[in-house]
Amino acid sequence: MLRLIILSILASSLCWSQESGRFTPASTNVWGAQYPRVDSAGSVQVRVKAPDAKQVKLNFWSGPKVDLSKEPDGFWTVTTAPLVPGLHYYTLVIDGAEVSDTNSQAFFGGGKYASAVEVPEPGSTYYSPSDVPHGQVREIWYNSKVTGSWRHALVYLPPGYDTSPKERYPVLYLQHGGGEDETGWVRQGHANFILDNLIAGGAAKPMILVMAYGYAHHAGQPVPDLAGKPFGSPEAMRAMQEMASAFEDDMTQALIPYVDSAFRTRADRDHRAMAGLSMGGMQTFQVTLDHLDLFSYIGGFSGAGSMVLADRKLDPRTDYNGVFAEPAAFAKKVHLLWVGVGTQEPERMRSGLQRLHTALDDAHIKHIFYESPGTDHEWQTWRRDLKDFVPRLF
Repeated sequence: MLRLIILSILASSLCWSQESGRFTPASTNVWGAQYPRVDSAGSVQVRVKAPDAKQVKLNFWSGPKVDLSKEPDGFWTVTTAPLVPGLHYYTLVIDGAEVSDTNSQAFFGGGKYASAVEVPEPGSTYYSPSDVPHGQVREIWYNSKVTGSWRHALVYLPPGYDTSPKERYPVLYLQHGGGEDETGWVRQGHANFILDNLIAGGAAKPMILVMAYGYAHHAGQPVPDLAGKPFGSPEAMRAMQEMASAFEDDMTQALIPYVDSAFRTRADRDHRAMAGLSMGGMQTFQVTLDHLDLFSYIGGFSGAGSMVLADRKLDPRTDYNGVFAEPAAFAKKVHLLWVGVGTQEPERMRSGLQRLHTALDDAHIKHIFYESPGTDHEWQTWRRDLKDFVPRLF
């Protein structure tokens, strides 16, 4: 009997070893961690040691919520069904406590640091580091009288910035989404590599990229409180509008003047663009359409319009102070209006952006409407958005 048990354990270990051979450690792991692992089909293996746990669950935010199985050595394991390519946030739930996987790097999303696994997209290298000239990502701090605080942003400077001291560059202001921060477009989105590769291939002009912290409140005012307020409720809308108003003032009165003074920008509206994902897309529409004296390129990635347009169609005569009322005049001012969405995004979001697209068509407003096939409200959608948007600039 003992011999049979030993043979059974050995056979089980051999099967696990053969299965594991198809998998390789994810690029998002910490140094030396063998799990999570990913195979060519997009399945993910997660393994965590919790010998005293009674139950362990894997919680992918935009995918499966599955139970892990306990192995004799105290490790819990699971192999998921194939996931779509891209970066997937996840946490582990161990006996009811939600925790991060210490094998993964930490990424700020959902208002907290979480684990994530990168599932490669076969044949796609546009967001990977390549053997091309690379720009630099630098940190900046600027003192904002609008918020009464020091504010943080990341700035991508294109290849050649330091070696071409007489060259001046257009600027794209690129905003993160709700629950994320100014690090997201570099750490999760690989925006710097996307620009490096597009510039090297001649598909995009060299430009400066500014990624700012998207939360703000006016100096002396309380921080807008969203706790316990359902999305779309009047209370949540008021808090979001307060934050959006403060961010708009900070950006136009503090951030843009600072960037134009600290870097060699082409400081006019014809060489200034703004885009953002989700919440950042809504911020983009508010800031740019209120300040067409500052911007002439506009992009909304899975977020455009505003909270008040969430459940109704755009009225070009009145919304945004009537900027869409005269299509010819709008076309002279705005060189590009771009709206994107993933085909698998939540119905409310997808239908809202489709309504906006239809309303712009009905109003004869020239624009681009881009759909990312097969992707949800996630980074692969926004990476594709950036890849399509940037070559159209300047």
